[in-house]
This record gives sequence, C-alpha cells and structure tokens, in this order.
Amino acid sequence: MERKVVVTGMGLVSPVGNDVETFWNNIISGVNGIGPITRFDTTDYAVKIGAEVKDFDPTQYMEKSEVRRSDHNVHMAVAAATQAFEDSGIEGQYDPERAAVYFGSGIGGIETFENNFEKLLTKGPRFVSPYFIPMMIPNMAAGTIAIRYGMRGPALPSVSACASGTNAIGEALRLIRHGYADVVITGGTEAALTRTGLSGFIKMQALNMTDDVNRASLPFNKERGGFVIGEGAGALVIESEEHAKARGAKIYAELAGYGSTCDAHHMTAPDPEAKAGSKAIKDAYDECCKEGVIDPAKVYVNAHGTGTPLNDKSETIALKKVFGDDAYKITISSTKSMTGHMLGGTGAVEAIASILTIKNGIVPPTINLDVPDPECDLNYTPNVAAKGEFDCALSTSLGFGGHNACIGFKKYE
Repeated sequence: MERKVVVTGMGLVSPVGNDVETFWNNIISGVNGIGPITRFDTTDYAVKIGAEVKDFDPTQYMEKSEVRRSDHNVHMAVAAATQAFEDSGIEGQYDPERAAVYFGSGIGGIETFENNFEKLLTKGPRFVSPYFIPMMIPNMAAGTIAIRYGMRGPALPSVSACASGTNAIGEALRLIRHGYADVVITGGTEAALTRTGLSGFIKMQALNMTDDVNRASLPFNKERGGFVIGEGAGALVIESEEHAKARGAKIYAELAGYGSTCDAHHMTAPDPEAKAGSKAIKDAYDECCKEGVIDPAKVYVNAHGTGTPLNDKSETIALKKVFGDDAYKITISSTKSMTGHMLGGTGAVEAIASILTIKNGIVPPTINLDVPDPECDLNYTPNVAAKGEFDCALSTSLGFGGHNACIGFKKYE
C-alpha cells in the first residue's frame, strides 16, 4: 500500500532572502535579487550581473573548521537543511535507520576546483588541499547533512543539471511512499556563480548579456535573451503522513506527485514538441488527481521559466499538451524573474514557493513581464502578485541533457 507523504519542515538560502519568511515576503513583493557580481572582478567578462546570495554567514550553521573544509554549495545546503530540520521539530523523533537524505547538485564544488587547479598550475601539486576531492564532489551536501543528523538510511545526490533539486525531492517521495524510509531531508544546492561557471555559460550563449538588472531575467517576455546565473539552496523535511501525525507535527502540504523523463533529443536544447516534458508534468499532475479531479482553475504552476527563447516556448507547449484548452485556466509564474537561475538549487527553492502559494493563497509574480510573447500566451501572473485559492501546485524543472522533472503538492487539510 502506498503511503501519503507530507512536508513538515522548510529552509532555504536564496538571492532574495536567507530564510523562508524573508524569501516569501520578497517574492510576493516582486523584489529583484539580481545585481552586479561582487565576488570576483568581472572586467574581462561579457556578463557582469548575477543573482548572488547576500549577507550569508555559514558560521551561523557550521563550525569555522567545517566551513574551511567544505565548498560554498555545502555551506548553503547545510544552512537550508538546518532551518528545515529545526522547523520540523523532528529532533529525537525518528529512527536513524529509517531516515535518509536525498540532496541534489548539478555541479558540486566548482569553486573548490577552480581554486585548487589554480594552485596546481601556479605553485605545484604540493599546494593542492588535502580536502580538494571531498570538497569538490557533488554528493558531499547529502553526506554532510546525513552525518550531522545521524541519518543512516540512503544518502544520495541527484545530479541532473537544473532538474537536480526537483529530482531529489521526487525520488525522496518514492522512497517514503514505497516504505523504504519514514523521514527524508531533501532538496538541492548550487554555487556555480564563479569565474569558471560564468565563463562557461557565457561561451554557451546561454546568458542574457544586458547590464540592466530589470531587463535581465525575462521569463515568457518577447524580449527575453537568456537566463541569469544565480546560486542558492532549498531543503524540505518530508515524512510519511502516519509518522508526522504520530508525533503531532505541523504539516505544510502533501507531496503528492512526481514525474521524471528525458527528451532524448539534444545536449542543451529542449525538444520543441515537448513530448517528454509534457509527460513529466502529466505524470505529476495525474498522481495529484488520484483521489479526484482537480479543477484546473485551482492549479498553480511554478514554471521552470528561465527566460531563454527555447525553454519558455517549449514549456508553454508542454502545459498546453497536459491541460488542453484548460491551460488558459491555470495560474503560472516564474520566480526566476527575481531569483535568477539557481541551477541545482532552483527546484528545491521553487518547491517552497509552490507550497507557500497553495498554503497562503498568494501567487508570486513574474516580474518585468511587460512585452508579452504571442507564443507564450498563458496566465504567467505578470508583474504583481495575485490572490487565489489553489488545491494543487506543480513545480517544473528542465535540465541540460534533456532532464525533465515535475513535483506536485496538494493542500493539506
């Protein structure tokens, strides 16, 4: 028998706030987290803006020695997981053998790689850090969180580019649903706003080249020209419903659906017909509808919505394939218009936005959507937040390699 899975804790670090309350207040207010890159000199770079995490101090969550031995992506992951763990109130109320960590990262410790490779070339191999490998590998966020909380079930990373965080949450859902764990800390993290990361995305021609922070991340806008690279992490504590109820936990939402497919089409470009992308969305939505049909007018979609010409058009096609004429009834927004694209961390942060949308009945806007694209003609909640009642929220993530992932949340009453 499949078990219901519920969300009992949330935490995040993002370009628009380093805790859930600040993040939520900022995104419903349309606060733009994009600005000039401050972490390194961008004089020689064609792109000079990004969505940096601001005023983040990892020593609030980790010992200084632990901070020195870990990459920035792990710092943010631990911060998000700590917030979610404390929010859930689960300490001392789980069997370590039945507790797991599924945490995604598309790239892992790219800053660590940069710094140590530079030392290798300029000073020689004796100057490479003994912690280089464990700091670099993308499973270390999951491993570090599991060590911190003594969770001895599986601790796995999902590494599927921009879908990493969403895939981690979806696979964690299945882990509990089918009886392999009672509790999972799950989410995603990324810290690729570095010299190498920025250079690579520039050479791919994936980024918007403007210096105007209000014309940079333009999901579904006819003038869109690429995404804005960001960073961040999000974490959820999810449990079986019976486990959560037995300990009297507060419940934010039911994690009710998951779809995962591959375009099998191109290394970076989405399938223009959105065949596999639409199936991932439909699979998640159908699972949410197992207990009865959900009115499309009460469905919110937090779109992948990167602001690249191909992605936004393909995602619009996918939603029309899933919902047909009812696609015009659903409410959509792209919070990347404010946070930029947090890559492996984006799905987890957007999962939190989705949960809070159905819980609070407020839709975060797609800011700077002032030039509608005729090929993207659905309701993307332009410019200002909207109120509404929603029974279901879908959060979509689409990654290089053709990875498509969608998770679905239902209002819990």
